Amino acid sequence: MKYSLKQFIRLIIGLFIFAAGIVLTINANLGLAPWDIFHQGLANTVGITMGQANIVVAFFIVVLDVALGQNIGWGTLLNMILFGVFIDIIMLNNMLPIANTFVSGVVFILVGLLIQGYGCYIYVSAGLGAGPRDGLMFVLTNRTGKSIRLIKSLIEIVAIIAGVILGGRFGFGTVLLAVVGGPIFQFAFRTVKFDSSKVEHHYITEDLKLLRNKM
Repeated sequence: MKYSLKQFIRLIIGLFIFAAGIVLTINANLGLAPWDIFHQGLANTVGITMGQANIVVAFFIVVLDVALGQNIGWGTLLNMILFGVFIDIIMLNNMLPIANTFVSGVVFILVGLLIQGYGCYIYVSAGLGAGPRDGLMFVLTNRTGKSIRLIKSLIEIVAIIAGVILGGRFGFGTVLLAVVGGPIFQFAFRTVKFDSSKVEHHYITEDLKLLRNKM
């Protein structure tokens, strides 16, 4: 089991930075990202926080990932819990400002996406497994043979529809996030020369096999 404290610290820092980027896009008040629409709708319906809704959704997605044969890492489980916790910490303590104009809202979205890109680079490069939602995208892509772009789009469309039905906020920001999200993430990755396909992840199944062999 080749793990190091540095990996877990990197994961936690990356998740916090990514959560801060998410909160900035929420505070833009122009409409939410697809998954956040669902999280907000669920939170308002059940009477829980956005972070708690994130954790609940992530839990069921992890179960689905495992059922479909997707490998998960310890980072996947930490992602499932800590990401929602960090969102609540940032939002409930008003750690980031809220946009009050259209222009400032657009700026919040662009900056938030850039922060998410760097946060993603930090926690994914820890090599402790993909996040729950990314894992679902990967396993469905492998099982169907369709492109990641198509699978990602279909998953997000389902999340938007379910979220809007539950009362989540769809708006101009939702469209802007969908259009510029990919290019901004790509820009962030290029500035740090990051290629996610070259990251070697450690999975829980590998650890269990190693334990069985040793026993």
